[in-house]
Amino acid sequence: MAKESFDKEIQFLRLLALTSGAFNRQQFAERLGISVHTFDKTLRRLKDVVGSLQQQLPKEQGKELSDTIRYSYYDSADPLLLFLFRAKSVKESETERLSLLLGAMQGEALTAMELLDTCCGAMPANLPMPDEKTIRSDLKYLEEVGVIRREPGPRPYRYRIQDQLVRSLSDDELVDLYDFVDVMANTQVPSVQGYLLRDGLKKQLLRTGGGGLAVEPFLYKYHYHSRILDEAHLFTLLHAIRRCRKVEFLYFSPKSEKSYASKNTNPLFERETEGKSIHTLPLRIVYDHQYGRWYLLAHGREGLRKYRMEGLTQIVEHEDVDQEWYGQKQAELDAKLRYSWLIDTGPAVRVRARFFNPEGSEPNFVMERVLLQGQWGEIVQEEEHSFIYEITVNGFTEIKPWLRSFGSSCEVLEPRQLRQEMITEWKEIRAYYESV
Repeated sequence: MAKESFDKEIQFLRLLALTSGAFNRQQFAERLGISVHTFDKTLRRLKDVVGSLQQQLPKEQGKELSDTIRYSYYDSADPLLLFLFRAKSVKESETERLSLLLGAMQGEALTAMELLDTCCGAMPANLPMPDEKTIRSDLKYLEEVGVIRREPGPRPYRYRIQDQLVRSLSDDELVDLYDFVDVMANTQVPSVQGYLLRDGLKKQLLRTGGGGLAVEPFLYKYHYHSRILDEAHLFTLLHAIRRCRKVEFLYFSPKSEKSYASKNTNPLFERETEGKSIHTLPLRIVYDHQYGRWYLLAHGREGLRKYRMEGLTQIVEHEDVDQEWYGQKQAELDAKLRYSWLIDTGPAVRVRARFFNPEGSEPNFVMERVLLQGQWGEIVQEEEHSFIYEITVNGFTEIKPWLRSFGSSCEVLEPRQLRQEMITEWKEIRAYYESV
């Protein structure tokens, strides 16, 4: 699948998950920045992917992708949006070719020429036949990502599937490994690679007849769609950061009326887009656990800039920069983020709050949560029924949702402006629950 197409489908699925099918075709296409024809074509493509990868769905739910997202995504332990990554990286001809290669190497080690003969004999007539250079390029790629290994010995080299680990484990050991991967994929970031590994382990257990998955011990109800979808950009940006390399992308801010723009190759059909072309140097990626969002912090002409990764499309790597200068920019960023709760680089303020101990509860889960999540803040005073917590942060906008999440167990003491804002918000919430 082409890179631009994947960007489009990321935004397509994001909007579908957010709206739950509330838009009609015309509204959906306008919001996404594509034509109705492109909307229909993308929907057909995604239906094909769902049909081939989500065999376990009931037949009636497999008919409509929007219903699948709406009724199955949030009610399933499996993150449905993950199917996009399974169809992400290659075009149709490459998908067929790699499947044939992996299938041929499943049972025995084969040379490149033997694999070429296998592909040419099994490729569908409507797809182009590969040549030796293409097969060797595929083998190099599969070897680099660790899917296959080259057998020791003289030329011509032989290749086989690299599955010694799972084949050497017993069914009980495979189940233990599966459970560990399942927990880590659902609780840590990034998670997509863990989900794919978990699916591979599940297939291996089914192949070996392992019965340990009859009842899965862990079920995870909800997944942030942005967390999963935005990981498509994560490793591209990390690759650029490791190599001190600039990137260029088309950016749509959260306030933009559109979230995608097609890359028009025909000048007769060019049209203005609401996206902004950005050429910048990525410095750091930050994940917000509160809202399940990824942020890119980068250095550009205007200095430090922050981008929500859900608005990034058409990312392309550019030239390298001097490593010493790059290190200076990262040091400047570290200084600005020293007191940042997340990514705020505003002036530092001292926040002081009183937390009330829960009555008759041992251990004190309020204090435990403050100590776990309170970052570099500290408890400066303890009393019988409460304790006081202090922290210096860049502004209080980012810490406010955390303080508010404690409800009546937290009272903001300082600064005065934050205290007044909290009072106003709680009065509004109280008004919602007044009797009619």
